[in-house]
Parts: sequence; C-alpha cells; structure tokens
Amino acid sequence: MFDLASLHTAVTDHGPTARVVIAAHDGSSPREVGASMLVWATGQSGTIGGGALEHEATTRARAHLDATRPLLTREALGPRLGQCCGGAVTLLTEVFTPDTLPQAEAGVIARPIDGRPMPLAVKRLLARARGEGVLPRPALLQGWMVEPVARPDRHLWIWGAGHVGRALTAVIAPLPGVAITWIDIAADRFPETVPGTVTVRVEADPAGAVTTAPQDAEHLIVTFSHALDLDLCHRLLTHGFATCGLIGSATKWARFRSRLAALGHAPGTIARIDSPIGDPALGKHPQAIALGVATDFLRRKHQNASRQESAG
Repeated sequence: MFDLASLHTAVTDHGPTARVVIAAHDGSSPREVGASMLVWATGQSGTIGGGALEHEATTRARAHLDATRPLLTREALGPRLGQCCGGAVTLLTEVFTPDTLPQAEAGVIARPIDGRPMPLAVKRLLARARGEGVLPRPALLQGWMVEPVARPDRHLWIWGAGHVGRALTAVIAPLPGVAITWIDIAADRFPETVPGTVTVRVEADPAGAVTTAPQDAEHLIVTFSHALDLDLCHRLLTHGFATCGLIGSATKWARFRSRLAALGHAPGTIARIDSPIGDPALGKHPQAIALGVATDFLRRKHQNASRQESAG
C-alpha cells in the first residue's frame, strides 16, 4: 500500500524524501511486495526488513536524494549481502519533493520506471479500479509500478490522553491500516506532537462525541474519571460499536456491570465490553498495558482475516 499521507508529511517536514519499496522478489524475502520505507537526509521511517538489505538500501537512497529518475536494483540476499533468506529482492527507489508528489487515480498510484507508455495490463487494472472499485495488489508490471493507496481499514477511538492513553497511541499508531481518533477534555493533556494517523479532538464533554463515532469503530476507554468511563460505556452501548475495551480492575467492572444494568442494558449487551483490558501477566505499567492491548488488537485483525478466508 502506498501511504501518501506519510510521504506528504515526510516531504513537508524534511524536504526531498526517497521512498524505497519492495517491487518484486524471487524466493524468500524479508518483507512482502509493497513494503516500503522513507529516507531523508537526516532520518528515515518504515522498514523493508532484512538488516543488511535495509542498511544498504538506506545508504543508496540517501545518496540518491538529488536524483530525478527512479532507481531499480536487484539484490541477491545470500551471495551479495550474506543474509540467510536466500532469495533475491527488487527494490524501487524514488525521490519526491513537494512538486513531485504522486497523484492517485481511482485509489491507485501507477507510474513508469523507465519512461515507457502505459501497458494494456496496467490500463485494465485502472479500469477495474474505476469501474468496480477493485484495487490491485502492489506489483511491478511491464516497467510500471502499480500500488493501491493506503486507506485505514480500522478506526480506533482512544478516550483519554493520560499515561495509558499515550502509551496505547504510541504503540498502535505505527500499525498499518489504523486511523486513531484521540479524545480528551483539554489540549494540554495531549503530547506536543502526535503521529499523522492520529486525529486529536478536544471535547469539554467527551461522552457527547460518541454520536460522531462510526458504528464499526473500535474503542478503548482510559480516561481519568470513573464517572466519565461509565457514561462512555452507557452511550457506546446505546450507539453501537465493533469492539470496546475499558481499563480498570475486576472490582470496577463488577460495579459498572451493575450500574449499566440499572441503566437498562441487558447482560448480554454489557458483556460486549471487554474489561479489564491488557494482559495481567505483563503488569500494570502503562507500556505493559499497551503491549497487552495492542496484542489483542492485532489478534482480532488476523482472526477476522482467517474467518473471511474460510468463508471465501
């Protein structure tokens, strides 16, 4: 997936930025086709995997920052780089500036590597994307690199910007395909900088914002107030959600179940809220809680994907 938002942010913040993407591979590869990283003069983000492969690609990309033409290279991981994967990886390195950021067509970015005209195979992929909304997989096709634009497939709402909220955001925000909405009562409760995939919302009455959440959103409630936590649980149960997790102890959740029942929610409905969140074996440190929650978050994605594959 081509992450246009991250590329735009990198170019704006750091100037000319090289994007290195795995365009193809033969045999074993550290990452899949479409995996990419961004490299600028003083830093980088993302990963294409493989320590030696990534180190060499980063060095080459940084030396390529003044170039205007894309660079296509093929790396034999075993013989040339001494890696155990044993395959060969084709890397595409392109340098972008504010004037050369790519444009998407029907959710797809297709561009030539060597200047040749668009082949019929690429025209067909674009036509299918326009007409049927079917996005192609990343591929190097007859001298053209074709990639769908990255779009979030999961929407996570984090309620609370305290220690646990910050730890959750730091761990989950870098994951691909996740858009986070982060809510608290005051701007000074948030860190000075947040990742580009995070939308900060300052709400004097956070619970009142529940009605603006998509009904397929996932929620993590980690506010400073038990009263607010309870109000959020009540309103989310009424509004609807994909998943909802609440921080706290077993005692807190027992009291919440009783209070939510008094508010008219059935036991089966209340049970949709997961509490306490995290893995108790990891401890109660904010980062430890975040690691446990993030593991569950990732596991749900893979479980859903497995179910969809089985149904197909």
